[in-house]
Amino acid sequence: MSGLPGRRDSLGFIAFLVLCLAVAALGGAATASSVGNWYPTLAKPAFNPPNWIFAPVWTALYFMMAVAGWRVWRSDGLRRARWALTLFALQLALNLAWSILFFGMHSIGAALIEIVVLLLAILATALAFWRRDRAAGMLFVPYAAWVAFAAVLNAAIWRLN
Repeated sequence: MSGLPGRRDSLGFIAFLVLCLAVAALGGAATASSVGNWYPTLAKPAFNPPNWIFAPVWTALYFMMAVAGWRVWRSDGLRRARWALTLFALQLALNLAWSILFFGMHSIGAALIEIVVLLLAILATALAFWRRDRAAGMLFVPYAAWVAFAAVLNAAIWRLN
């Protein structure tokens, strides 16, 4: 019976990782066709990063999200961490929605409004996680910073187009 908590923790981590990577894959599917044909036609600000940077950054961020969610679940369980994990699920859904709005629907203005809501959800999740597990809260800081930058970039692209 002593091996059970380790197995439970491992399966829990795998579940969080699969959830985050599934959102990443769905967002990638929404993005894929536009990156090659629509996105290059947009006017972009001078601070727009090169396209190759997005995949490694997002991969790292999704991994950190999974670790953070898993840490909160592991320390408090679903019942005690219900609010924090609900915020986690909300920010994941909003993360996917941004890709659909911006790249899938080419709706730069709607994506701009949505990314502000996403950033607020990320900050709320980071705070809720911080209160339960400081490391989990800190794992959301790079994500919040990247999405804040993405919001500024989204605003600039909206203004230029």
